[in-house]
Amino acid sequence: MVTPARVVIGLCLVAPFVAMLWVGSYAKTDPVLIGIPFFYWYQMLWVIISTALTMVAYKLWQRDQRDRATRSEDGGASK
Repeated sequence: MVTPARVVIGLCLVAPFVAMLWVGSYAKTDPVLIGIPFFYWYQMLWVIISTALTMVAYKLWQRDQRDRATRSEDGGASK
């Protein structure tokens, strides 16, 4: 079953792959940040962003599973 939460989970997990596979968007040296070329600090920034997005996806998944368990318990009790 596709729910809005599951769509957000999917987007959170796919975004880092798209960002890293689209090399043309970050294959350059400018702008430099603290002497580090863009190519390198952009990738390191995505390590942090990916961690945050994975954490969000995991929390949403936990909530979705908890809600499904609650709905199935409620549905079973009413029969």
